[in-house]
Parts: sequence; structure tokens; C-alpha cells
Amino acid sequence: MKLIAALRSPASGSALLSADFRTALAATGARRLQVNVDDTDVAPAMRFGPGAPITAVVSVWGDDAAAALSVVRRQDAGADAWLVEERLPLPPPPVADGARTDALANVAFLRRPATMSPDEWRADWLDRHTQVAIDTQGTFGYVQNPVVHCLTTGGSDVAGIVEELFMMAAMSDHHAFYGSNGDEEEFQRRFTALMDSCARFGASEGLDLVPSSRYCFDLTGTA
Repeated sequence: MKLIAALRSPASGSALLSADFRTALAATGARRLQVNVDDTDVAPAMRFGPGAPITAVVSVWGDDAAAALSVVRRQDAGADAWLVEERLPLPPPPVADGARTDALANVAFLRRPATMSPDEWRADWLDRHTQVAIDTQGTFGYVQNPVVHCLTTGGSDVAGIVEELFMMAAMSDHHAFYGSNGDEEEFQRRFTALMDSCARFGASEGLDLVPSSRYCFDLTGTA
């Protein structure tokens, strides 16, 4: 089971990276933890969303979602959370436990348009759009998380969560973001292809985009 929670508390970042937080999660039987924090390292990056800004995203792998969510909500009582099905079309590179991934990790919360059924939306995102996104951007990590079940009152409109890893230069260099190697014509081609593909399943509007620093932890030896 993978749980993803979105937090909006501006002061949650340091607490989420603390040993106490990891110990509390490990006590619930959680095996792995990933923390994505919108921090000073990614301050220049673009961010947007329809509601209050998401300041951190927590992913927990374990068997007791309710217990894990209870621990997360000690940091933000209003955190939204979902059970998801993880897919790894482009697995992120491994990093040392607790080390910051050398990347701009963009996390997007996607909403399904009313004009598409859940099955149509899922197929269009996972089966058609995936390769377009990988081919048109300078990503070196691409993780898809279709929502299986929303665990909270808020967040029920979120249908999928995607994480994309870019070079840090992508915050200010559109060629680094799109992998177009300084070729303006190629950038325009990639940009147009990506926007057209996003529009087909409603991902060109109504989403939350959260730039972040990414940290991963193995909890199996945490006491």
C-alpha cells in the first residue's frame, strides 16, 4: 500500500524530515517514507493551484494507512490523503538514505474533467499520455500514482498524482525543462505537443503543481 498526503502547513517541512517523525511512522509498521518539501532550494520554480498552496507531500509505504495518516496529521490536521497505485514508467535514480535528490521534483495533483469517465481518463493518462510526457520533457524520473481511494473529506476531486524529476537548471531554463538542448524550434515543438496532450485529459487546467526537494528514507531499521 502507498499513501500520499498533501500538507499545507508552512511550518511542517523540518518536522517531516525529523527522526521523531520517522520513528512514529515506523511504529505503525511503515516500511518506507518519501518527503517532498517546497523549500528554499526550489524557491525560483513555478507553483500554482486552485486552493491553499501545498507546502509538502508525504508518501508512506506500509499496511496500516489509518495509523500512518494519524501520524502525518499531527503535523497538519487538515492534510488530504489518498491510497494510490504506484507506477514507475521512468524510475528515479537511487540516492543515499535521507539525502536530497539532486533534482527539481515537481508533484502535480490531477483532476478528471466531468466530460470523461474514470476509465477513459485513466486510460488516456496512463496509456497514451505517459510516453508523450517522457518524450517532450527533460525528465529523469517519472512516477504515476492513480488514486484508488481518497481517505479524507478534502481531496476527493483528485484522480491522480504525478511526480516528475528535472535538473535543477529547469527552474530557470526552459531548454533544461523540455530537454531541447538550446534548440528553440525543438522547444516549441515539444511544448506544443505536451500542452496538446495534457489538454486531451484535462491536465492543462485545475491542477496543483508543487515544486519540491525530495528525500527518501528506509524505515525498516528505525526503532
